[in-house]
Amino acid sequence: MGSQPGRLALLGSALVATAAVLAPTAHAADEFEYVAMGDSAAAGPLTPHPDPNLLCFRSRENYPQVAARLLGAKLTDVSCSGAKIADFYGRQHGIMPPQYGALSDQTDLVTVTIGGNDVGLVQAAVSCINLLPEPAGSSCADEFTAGGRDELAERIDALETRFNDALAQIRHRAANAEIVVVGYGTYLRPGGCYPKEPMWGRDADYIQSSVDKLSAMLGSRAAAHGAEFVDLGPVSAGHDVCAAPADKYYEGVIPTSVAAPLHPNAKGMLAFGRAVAEAVRHTRA
Repeated sequence: MGSQPGRLALLGSALVATAAVLAPTAHAADEFEYVAMGDSAAAGPLTPHPDPNLLCFRSRENYPQVAARLLGAKLTDVSCSGAKIADFYGRQHGIMPPQYGALSDQTDLVTVTIGGNDVGLVQAAVSCINLLPEPAGSSCADEFTAGGRDELAERIDALETRFNDALAQIRHRAANAEIVVVGYGTYLRPGGCYPKEPMWGRDADYIQSSVDKLSAMLGSRAAAHGAEFVDLGPVSAGHDVCAAPADKYYEGVIPTSVAAPLHPNAKGMLAFGRAVAEAVRHTRA
């Protein structure tokens, strides 16, 4: 049996060693782990301060980054321009790890914006560009709705099952996380603004109505899975591609700030990140 001072010294050493082992674990437990998933509407292609991963054209000023700073969260951003739901479980570009791989039981928050590429919204919008006024050229709205059908609406309906499966997978892989689905915004005001943006008024209305249909589907599925939905439509109203450069959240065919055409700019990402952070704070209150 050692002396009392010796035993106290040994006990002190043991406590110090235990504290050293436990301290990182306690710190980790206090961190708010946030994973951002999705496509270019989340990644922010060509907006300032690009991520070193150039394959995804991801900005360090996109809405996940803004929301993470406001929430004091530790962010893992796996959003990637061009992503489809298949890239959640597959390797985008044949190189990028599946986005699902970022999720774990330690994840506290997941945001996801997806579907635009699955239904081909950007390609559809590009097909609507007309440099000459009516009746020169052709209407994309007429082409997409020929024969009494609505091709883009059908694509959105067909996406619903895959998006349901994606939300179920996210819930399974991040069982303790709050899931926030972030919709798409108001890119075009009613009637558009031809010729400032070279898209006929009825075509602009058709494209925006398709964006709204997609967001409505995302919101409906989010509610069905117990997830939060952030509707960017009202947030971006009046800040569409037709707005003055100082006011717009989305860039048009010819950008007036550093951002990809038909995508959010830095102002938009700031507003959208604030909306996401506010929604998360509301649910945590």
